[in-house]
Amino acid sequence: MKAHRTLQLLVLVGVLGVGIAACGSSNSNSGAGSSPATSAPATSASAAASGSAAATITTNWEKFFNAKTPVAQRVALLQNGSAFQSVISAQAGSGLASTASAKVTKVTVTSSSQATVKYSILISGATALPNQTGVAVLQGGTWKVGLASFCGLLTLENNGKTSGLPSLCKTAG
Repeated sequence: MKAHRTLQLLVLVGVLGVGIAACGSSNSNSGAGSSPATSAPATSASAAASGSAAATITTNWEKFFNAKTPVAQRVALLQNGSAFQSVISAQAGSGLASTASAKVTKVTVTSSSQATVKYSILISGATALPNQTGVAVLQGGTWKVGLASFCGLLTLENNGKTSGLPSLCKTAG
């Protein structure tokens, strides 16, 4: 099963996170973490602002899914990322983690604080999980990978179940 093998690789590379035990029943408030210097907020609905937002979203999304990005920056690029710090930290040491990345193919800004992202997950430059649809959110002035997208990947890893995932994943959607 190629799809099952692909999913296993994603788990190993840190794109999805670490085993459910590391997630525990993490409860965290929804406060924003620190923002990386490369992020710029885009709040205008004008075409220019939408283009700027799309470029920023692409940069931040690809940086979040790049295993070479330091954990602190990855946490800062995930909506409510502090609740998932242990997941991201634990996976950072994975042997395959250094080969993971994402390629954003399209960003559609749907409001001043949300966008739809089309992307693929790559392993060693080869597409492992193609044509995914996710959401980016503007939180604390930074465009971040939406919790719904990250939790969706964690749910996929957990055979479609939210049991055992961080409590924020049970309410994300």
